[in-house]
Amino acid sequence: MQTNFSPAQLANPHVAESEKILRKCVHCGFCTATCPTYVTLGNELDSPRGRIYLIKDMLENGRPADKEIVTHIDRCLSCLACMTTCPSGVNYMHLVDHARAHIQQTYKRPLLDRLTRAMLAFVLPYPRRFRAALKLAKLGKPFIGLFEKIPALKPLGAMLKLAPASIPAASPMALPGIHAGQLAKRGRVAILTGCAQSVLDPGINDTAISLLTRLGVEVVVPPGEGCCGALVHHMGREEAALASARQNVDAWTRAIDKGGLDAIIITASGCGTTIKDYGFMLRLDPAYADKAARVSALAKDITEYLSAIDLPEPVRKPGAVVAYHSACSMQHGQKITRQPKELLARAGFIVREPREGHLCCGSAGTYNILQPEISARLRDRKVKNIEATGAAIVATGNIGCITQIASAARMPVVHTVKLLDWAYGGPRPEGVSEERLVAAE
Repeated sequence: MQTNFSPAQLANPHVAESEKILRKCVHCGFCTATCPTYVTLGNELDSPRGRIYLIKDMLENGRPADKEIVTHIDRCLSCLACMTTCPSGVNYMHLVDHARAHIQQTYKRPLLDRLTRAMLAFVLPYPRRFRAALKLAKLGKPFIGLFEKIPALKPLGAMLKLAPASIPAASPMALPGIHAGQLAKRGRVAILTGCAQSVLDPGINDTAISLLTRLGVEVVVPPGEGCCGALVHHMGREEAALASARQNVDAWTRAIDKGGLDAIIITASGCGTTIKDYGFMLRLDPAYADKAARVSALAKDITEYLSAIDLPEPVRKPGAVVAYHSACSMQHGQKITRQPKELLARAGFIVREPREGHLCCGSAGTYNILQPEISARLRDRKVKNIEATGAAIVATGNIGCITQIASAARMPVVHTVKLLDWAYGGPRPEGVSEERLVAAE
């Protein structure tokens, strides 16, 4: 793609990076076939190619974002399926992130939209605030129908619908400390405590720690760690995202200096994609560039790490038929595709892949709150394909996908690590009953 940026514009490193990305695009349109919003809405401007044109026009002319570009950028899930499809290597992720930051700086949203986004940024990255908000959500549930009738309040209705009926107790395993490996020590890792997942399902990290220590891996929960920054990053709140990144880089660097780390384990793939990008996000910060690059290089999804160590024979082989849903942040963001399926198969599960596995389930961070109608259409399409596999269980590696799919699926949706832990001697995951299991023939 030909670009026409001035030397003064290219002096801005963010603009210069976006210009390099734009020049790689050859207008081929392969991305449209795998873009969830284009497949759903059929609008060229709701495809990566269409959005690239809008972003190029906005940045080249140095103009503020307007309602049209905000509408179409807001509809982007950042699923990154376009990056998997693109034959030219266009880094759409960094381009749309730049566009969102530009929107945040130059566009004044309607009041209720601003308030909703500010509330999400204030609450979700902080477990105590999020837990308190979920308790208050019970008071708002009777008003869901009213909120859904008022366009500007639909996000509140979607938020209340997603709020669980009960909230698990906070886990003591999430507190800073060291969990010693059993038997001979095989490694030392840190684990991301996270924010939303630690409230919605603290058992995911508890299970990961239990499995890793049983395998002889020492697990460190470093003090001073917080939200990975993905949520505010995708809302264009770049300074808040970088502050979260720096906080975590400092926490993990201290852990590295005190005893070394073989990996930083992440059990939410949405977080993993962002943490693996810390090196890029902080590349212009001389105090953090090198440290952030080191952290990004150590970041590993739990299944990525387990695939790289020698596992013993499973204690039991459940023989259940499992539909594996590959989160977009897993398959497109981190390019982790075979490891989770291979681990499940080795553990004795029969793995089935749903049709249209490349399409997003519609969760995408806060997308199912801010774009509830498109999100619901994608969710229903995903659930239909999953249920067509005839599986007894859905496995996936991202808390957002778990929450989204479970809101409509008729079978339990569990984190992949809980099934692996079950096979390697841990308890059967909650919600997985004997009656639902389909034994291997």
